[in-house]
Amino acid sequence: MAQLRLQFQSHLLPLAHTFTLSHSSRTHTPITFVAIQWDEYTGFGEAAMPPYLGETPESSERFYASLDFSWVDDPGDLASLKAYIDAHAAGHTAAKAALDIALHDLHAKRLGVPLYTLFGLNPSNSPTSSYTIGIHPKNELLEILPETEAFGLIKVKLGGDSDRETIQLIRDYTDKPLSVDVNQGWRDEKKALDEIFWLKEQGVIYVEQPMPKETTHAMEWLTEQSPLPTIADEAVQRLVDIPSLVGRYSGVNIKLMKCTGLREAFAMIQMARALELKVMIGCMTESSCGIAAAAHLSALADWVDLDGHFLLAKDPYVGLGFNGGVVQVSNEPGLGVRPNGLNWDD
Repeated sequence: MAQLRLQFQSHLLPLAHTFTLSHSSRTHTPITFVAIQWDEYTGFGEAAMPPYLGETPESSERFYASLDFSWVDDPGDLASLKAYIDAHAAGHTAAKAALDIALHDLHAKRLGVPLYTLFGLNPSNSPTSSYTIGIHPKNELLEILPETEAFGLIKVKLGGDSDRETIQLIRDYTDKPLSVDVNQGWRDEKKALDEIFWLKEQGVIYVEQPMPKETTHAMEWLTEQSPLPTIADEAVQRLVDIPSLVGRYSGVNIKLMKCTGLREAFAMIQMARALELKVMIGCMTESSCGIAAAAHLSALADWVDLDGHFLLAKDPYVGLGFNGGVVQVSNEPGLGVRPNGLNWDD
């Protein structure tokens, strides 16, 4: 009788450029890759773990080693598998997302269909992706800007000491639409509103997480007054968080690594739509394995920010396309990506 078999391996992947936010800076990203096998089929997934999530390769590996899949007789019973994995231990959202992605990949491969068909979606409806620029000195920023050429939208990290100078420099280079992500970097709502009015004049189309995630009344006031949509990122993790965001934000940024994977992300999108919130699908610095998983849902989004694999010095997965600014999934069964340089042999 077939059994569900789990393998995992961790890597510290170098980034193409130092990635600086309003509160941190790093040159590498820790990722734990997983492979789940059933008969001749193997599903792949990944847990990308930026420091602020509080997860590490060591914690993910301990979590995986503690799981027992001996009870599984149907790997296509994704609801039961998610319930078991989620209840096994609190937290570990990225580690759980890797399992969820791999199980969806496995299930779709066994059915012989692309993963997006499991959700009844048409990938041709996917919006263009943004390309993210961190906080950089002027000379470094000028070197990075040519990498944005293929993208229809540029996402700029703000919350530093030279926000306006950064936007003006980018505006001197291109007239493409911009979005900004402040990563909780603004503290005063009135100053934030002044900045947002100025940003609108510069062709910015939305503002992500302008103030600390704990902010309530000030964030409600800012969203009500803002001429641009405000998008929650750090303020939203999982499905249970969404109702409290109504009135505080215009939309939500859903990331698989924060919400335990595809199954919950799909439920979050449905709830957000029901509550008339805009939907953005984002990512961490991930390989194209994790990016492909999110891209299979991107037809449901107003905006997508799925550039994580472009931020790596080398991508350990291949098979994901990119054309006209759109991250394009394959029509092959499952995720449509395969390892390139990762050895899953015993």
